[in-house]
Amino acid sequence: MRGTLSFLKPQLREAVGGYKLDVPECPIKLNQNENPYDWPSSLKQAVFERVRDMSWNRYPPFVPAAFVAKVAKYVGVDPGQVLVGNGSNELMYAVFACVLEPRRKLVITQPTFTLYALLGKVFGADVVDVPLDAEMRFDLPGLEIAAKDAACVIIATPNNPTGSVIDPMELEHLVASSEALFVIDEAYFDFHGVSALELCATHKNVVVLRTFSKAFATAGLRFGFMVCHEAVQPYFATAKLPYNVNIFTMAAVEVALEQANVLKGRLDEIKRERERVIRVLKERGLHVYPSRANFVLFESDKNARKLWEKMVKRGVLVRDVSKYPRLERALRVSIGRPEENDAFLKALEAALVEVKK
Repeated sequence: MRGTLSFLKPQLREAVGGYKLDVPECPIKLNQNENPYDWPSSLKQAVFERVRDMSWNRYPPFVPAAFVAKVAKYVGVDPGQVLVGNGSNELMYAVFACVLEPRRKLVITQPTFTLYALLGKVFGADVVDVPLDAEMRFDLPGLEIAAKDAACVIIATPNNPTGSVIDPMELEHLVASSEALFVIDEAYFDFHGVSALELCATHKNVVVLRTFSKAFATAGLRFGFMVCHEAVQPYFATAKLPYNVNIFTMAAVEVALEQANVLKGRLDEIKRERERVIRVLKERGLHVYPSRANFVLFESDKNARKLWEKMVKRGVLVRDVSKYPRLERALRVSIGRPEENDAFLKALEAALVEVKK
C-alpha cells in the first residue's frame, strides 16, 4: 500500500484539523451562539405538512427562482442579487473558490472566525492578518493598507468572537479605496441592525453573507444566503453546487419568513440578557468586551482552559477561545435563556474561586 499522500495539495498539511470544537455533553449549552428558543410545535407542524405533499423522489428546482424571490423580498433586494445555500459558510466557500488561488492575498482581522484563515489556506492564498486594537476594535488604517494589493478582504460585523462592529461609513471608505472583493459576514446582523446591503447595489466588489441559524433559530436546518451586485452574481453562481438547498429547508425558510415576527420575537429579550450578563461579569471584576451579537467575550487573570473545565464539571458549556490569537485568557459565552445565563454565572463564580492562576 502506498502511503505518501502525495496526491494532496501541500497547503493541506498545515490546514488539516484546523477547525475543531470541544463538545462535551452538558445540560447548559452556551458555546455555539445558537438561538436558545426552539420553534413552536405549531410552526414545525406547518413545515411537515408542506413537505409531506411534495415529491421527495424529485430534485428541487435547478434554480429555485420563486424561493429566491421570497428571500430577496424579505431582505429588500433584487432577486438577481441573491444566491442561497446550505448555510452561509457554503456560500463563502463558493466566493473564495472564485477569487482565491496561490499568490493571491486574503486579508482577515484577528481574532475572528477561524474558518476564514483555514479556507484561505486550503485555496493556497496568502493569508494576511490585520490585528484588532487593544479593545478589539477594527484597525481601519491597517485594513486600508492591507487591502491595496489584496484579492479579498473578509470582515465579520458583528465580529466573532469579539462582538465588535465596523462603522458603515468607514466600511464604505474601505470598499471605495480598493479593487479587492470585500466579503461582509453579517451572521449576527439581527442582534445589531446595521448592514452593508446598500453597498451591494452600487459596488461590484461587495458581498454580504447572512444566515438563518441565529435570529431565525434554524441552525439545525442549515440555510444562508448572499447578496452581491447583479453583474457579478452569475460568476459566484458557477461555483455554487447544484441543488444545494433541499426541499425541507426551503419549506422551513418559507414558514420562517411568513412567521418572522414569531421566530424573531425573542431578540429583544436576548439583547436584554446580553446586557445583564455583561453587567454582572463587570461587577465581578472581569474584563468584558462590548458586544453587538448574541454572545459575550470576557477575560480574567485565571487560566481560561481551567475555568472552562471547572464549568463543564458543573454542566455548563461555554467556548474556550484561549487558542485564538491574543485571547489567551478569554472565554466566550452565548446568551441563553435567563435561567441558563444564571447557571453560567453561578458556575463561573465557583470556577473563579477554585482556579488559582
